[in-house]
Amino acid sequence: MQTKNLSIQIEALLIQTKFLLTRKWIRLLFSILLGLAIALGLNFPLWSQSLSDSRPELRGVWLTNVDSDVLLSRPKLEQAINRLKGLNFNTIYPTVWHEGYTLYPSTVAEKSFGKMIRPEPNLQGRDMLLEAVTMGHQKGLAVIPWFEFGLMSEEKADLTLKYPQWLTTRKDGSSVFVYGDRGQHRFVWMNPLRPEVQDLIVNLITEVVSKYDVDGIQLDDHFGMPAELGYDDFTIALYKQDHDGKPPSDNPKDAEWTRWRSQSITNLMVKVSTAVRAIKPKCIISLSPNPKDFSYENYLQDWYQWVRMGLLDELVIQVYRSDMAGFQKELMSPDLIEVRKTIPVSIGILTGLRTQNVNIKQIEAQVKATRSMGFQGFSFFFYETLGDRDRAFKALLSSKNIKTPS
Repeated sequence: MQTKNLSIQIEALLIQTKFLLTRKWIRLLFSILLGLAIALGLNFPLWSQSLSDSRPELRGVWLTNVDSDVLLSRPKLEQAINRLKGLNFNTIYPTVWHEGYTLYPSTVAEKSFGKMIRPEPNLQGRDMLLEAVTMGHQKGLAVIPWFEFGLMSEEKADLTLKYPQWLTTRKDGSSVFVYGDRGQHRFVWMNPLRPEVQDLIVNLITEVVSKYDVDGIQLDDHFGMPAELGYDDFTIALYKQDHDGKPPSDNPKDAEWTRWRSQSITNLMVKVSTAVRAIKPKCIISLSPNPKDFSYENYLQDWYQWVRMGLLDELVIQVYRSDMAGFQKELMSPDLIEVRKTIPVSIGILTGLRTQNVNIKQIEAQVKATRSMGFQGFSFFFYETLGDRDRAFKALLSSKNIKTPS
């Protein structure tokens, strides 16, 4: 089994090596050695780590600071944790990185862009993450901080204003993406190829891992970037170096242009995993992405390769579908069937949005489908939309309905 798994990892290294063939030989050698270090040591969990049949069912929920005040006071957070324990949840994913700010006191953030914590009055004078870890563990809940924004920031955040050169752009030079039902969110993406950006992301994550008794860390679909980005001067210059002076295609979906940019995000993921493992080898590295093809084609995020390289311990795939046929189709994807042989895979289920109610019958049906197909478990997005439905959720998560290891 170990020989087979090592061969898979070596195959993944060859994928990296193929990408680097156009670089100078010294850079190629460095990359190969780094990959071998990943495959052969550095305390990586590798392929023999426990799979879905040897861990309890994941029953998680994301705690946000948008359309929810659960994180904005200790009493509300304590009430939520007590409630979740009573409903038989076992994992919480509280956001800690949002719109270019941390939601916990961060020395790294303060040194980098001058703000120790998000300028939200209800976060001042307290350490929300320490509260969540302490109270969560007292109730037997796993606490996995969620670096929600990944490489994304808000247009007017202190980080963005201080380092505008860190941003990546579209072909026309624009960088802002407008989201929200009222166009209220204006987001930008930091360039994963910039060493300063890499250092910030790695240092924020390792700060949390070293400072707090967390059970893991989680990244999501924002640990990537929209496919139309990458046309900033810095990125184009690097691309030309690797392609004999040839500029990238004007088509953002061009295969080579997509592969090359995607590899830069993979390289950053290698740095994150290596750094986390060096500090806390048993720390769960979780990722909550979109389905495989959508992730790669639209956000340059090749999580399937990350699994093969041994960089992740857990996947929680976002399957936010309102029709059961579409939901079940995603769960039957050959990609998910394959990666479930390697690491535990759970399903992210939408329980509602501020602008969208989700019927409890749909939630129950999706949980049932997830269980019947043998997935590790599920996590609900998001806490506030559990609503006044405790009786239904408690029944759904009761001991008689919870999967036990086979």
